[in-house]
Amino acid sequence: MNILFDTNVVLDVLLDRKPFSAPASVIFSCVEAGEFIGFLGATTVTTIFYLATKVVGKKQAEEEISKLLSIFAIAPVNRAVLEAAINSKFTDFEDAVLYESARHASAQAIVTRDAVGFKYAKIPVYSPEELIKMTQAIEIIEKRDVHY
Repeated sequence: MNILFDTNVVLDVLLDRKPFSAPASVIFSCVEAGEFIGFLGATTVTTIFYLATKVVGKKQAEEEISKLLSIFAIAPVNRAVLEAAINSKFTDFEDAVLYESARHASAQAIVTRDAVGFKYAKIPVYSPEELIKMTQAIEIIEKRDVHY
């Protein structure tokens, strides 16, 4: 499953924002283990670099970005994504860009703590906790070898 991670979920892990960091770390681990493919929007990477530079300095920010790039695929932000975002029903442009980036990268879901910001999304939107529960349910079904 291809899942785009909203910026807030990534920041929860990197900044250890409790209580949000625990479930976000679990789904990060799922990406690292290859259980699903995690995508970051290109704008998420630039935003995180900017914020990290202010908090931990340029060298540490570069290291954190390198770690993210080793784990996640990048959903591009190009003219088509930006035009679709500006013409969408989304009220928040950043959310619209991430959504369109997810669509263009063939993401099958978005994980965020801001589901309201993605209310016009036509692909499923999950909180980290919901994604964990869904993943656990799929594992149970697969272990039972249930087929429809």
